[in-house]
Amino acid sequence: MTRRTVLAGATTAALGLAAGCLSDDDAEPAPDPVSIDSGQDCDNCTMGIGNQPGPAGQLHYEDPTTVLDGDDRPAQFCSSLCTYTFAFEHEDTADPEVTYLTDYSAVDYEVDESTDSDNYVLSRHLDADAFAAATGLELVVDSDVEGAMGGSIVAFSDGDDATAFSDEYGGEHYEHEDVTQELVMSLM
Repeated sequence: MTRRTVLAGATTAALGLAAGCLSDDDAEPAPDPVSIDSGQDCDNCTMGIGNQPGPAGQLHYEDPTTVLDGDDRPAQFCSSLCTYTFAFEHEDTADPEVTYLTDYSAVDYEVDESTDSDNYVLSRHLDADAFAAATGLELVVDSDVEGAMGGSIVAFSDGDDATAFSDEYGGEHYEHEDVTQELVMSLM
């Protein structure tokens, strides 16, 4: 074994140890989603969350009092559109630790197709276990299924569920990181 081989092996081992020490493994886990009380008002548009159809959302901030006028709780929303709108409007003040959206792969949902318009209405789910972190979800955007604010962003943890939904109701597939303020505004 040559000196160069030994040094290369030692350097690789040292880099591996340093990378382990510098990883985010010691980072605090994201807070868990909460159940949204049906009487809670949306922190973006002030509509009653429990009175609206479709996806709901939550933003958890390290210090929520900076964006919620002193309230120390997660920000809660009547729609995925309001969730993203609020996050974009407050991004200069604080970034959320985690964004939660209704995960329609985790619930038994219904689509009401008996409305008078060409668009349908999606069922509402407000229990904590109905929410999943947006970073792990496939989003179906601008389908024929409406939420509280009209156009919707419907989230699925299972890509096959997202595909089946969009095959039936239309819409484009996005990931959380691809959602822009312009996209959200185009749906309102």
